[in-house]
Amino acid sequence: MNIPIYDSTTCDVPQIIRDLHARLSVRGDVVSDASRQKTIDVFGSPLSPAEVVQSICGEVQATGVEAVLRYSAALDGAEMSADQLRVTKDELVAAHGRVDRGFLETVRRIGENIRAFQERLLPQPVEYETPFGAKLEQRFWPLRRVGLCVPGGAAAYPSTVLMTAVPALAAGVEQLVVVAPPTKFGAYNDDVLATCHELGIDEVYRMGGAQAVAALAYGMEGVERVDKIVGPGNLFVALAKRHVFGEVDIDSIAGPSEVVVIADATTNPQFAAAELLAQAEHSPGVSILVSSDAGMIEQTLAALESQLAGLDRAGLTRQSLADFAMCIQVRDESEACEVTNRLAPEHLQIAVENPRSIAHRIKTAGAMFLGHFSPVALGDYVAGPSHVLPTGGTARWASGLNANSFLRSGSIIDFTQSALDEVAADVKQIATKEQLTAHWESVRLRRSSQDS
Repeated sequence: MNIPIYDSTTCDVPQIIRDLHARLSVRGDVVSDASRQKTIDVFGSPLSPAEVVQSICGEVQATGVEAVLRYSAALDGAEMSADQLRVTKDELVAAHGRVDRGFLETVRRIGENIRAFQERLLPQPVEYETPFGAKLEQRFWPLRRVGLCVPGGAAAYPSTVLMTAVPALAAGVEQLVVVAPPTKFGAYNDDVLATCHELGIDEVYRMGGAQAVAALAYGMEGVERVDKIVGPGNLFVALAKRHVFGEVDIDSIAGPSEVVVIADATTNPQFAAAELLAQAEHSPGVSILVSSDAGMIEQTLAALESQLAGLDRAGLTRQSLADFAMCIQVRDESEACEVTNRLAPEHLQIAVENPRSIAHRIKTAGAMFLGHFSPVALGDYVAGPSHVLPTGGTARWASGLNANSFLRSGSIIDFTQSALDEVAADVKQIATKEQLTAHWESVRLRRSSQDS
């Protein structure tokens, strides 16, 4: 397996990172050959992913259920009637009854872990009385209705139900709406449906892709529009979320999953290889090793090859490594931090002797995993922070999903007449400069003395 090793003393690492981010962005069109062929089959021409999404969203907005059913048949191979779109309460109860009791116990424990952490993130209202007697407040209210996108193309993801729904529940969201593709890994999957039922979610729809995003954003017969759409998905889901932003809020425009592993001489190469493989098996998934130790890099690459053969998705994982894996050999720990901050990775595994010495210098990672016994999989499944994180370098400005993502805030301003008198001259000064005389007049009329 030919994974490139870039030496920072001879390579333009910043340019390599810029090129990688360009490939991973929604402009990079990272889709499989099968998806490209499906586009031709459905639309009759090789439309770009953005053109596909624009067409689907426009049709769903115009014709609603009719378009959703048509694209569910064409893209997912699911022939359904309108009354089959929503999973019934009886179906949710039946799925809950069929799944293994041990699985449900695990769901409950993970749910408790997530809720315990997320509730501690919630902000407290702010109340402040100014020196001149005005009362100012900042309040926080949960969104009323939120749509959760749960993937279901190549595997089932009950973990995504937990990692999106529980933070929303911790925030106090009243109505959660789950959409999952009409597949055996999506809205026909017992584990996914049972997890929904366990969390008290009874509004689940058999629809995925851009058509599901559009249905949530615009609403249609039988589906009330939501206030925000969150959750992972493929490029088409990401582009659809970008398309509808403004109609509704979204969490992010996510790309392929990614990990950066910072390693030193104390790193177990078997551990590092396993971490890189865990992201690559998402296919696509980005796996990057950063180290100043050339021997560690070579040992990790050897371990990659030996571990790869035992994986269930070895073929897809190998292709993902060929497409998106790299090693960056740096001069020292300081340069490792510099390179990592440029990469701004979704997941950062700091597998060095003193990980906290590096962690405090990293400002642009979605989630950091410290030490030799904190693999990313713990964050994916059980730890408490949501696994919905910024990708493609967007961690330089974006945050991961959390309970605060489901809140909106607003201010409350309460002036007495005497407080208004205190600031009136300042209002007049600015309003006059901006030639907004009605603004000043609205204050002047309320002054105790209105002669100026």
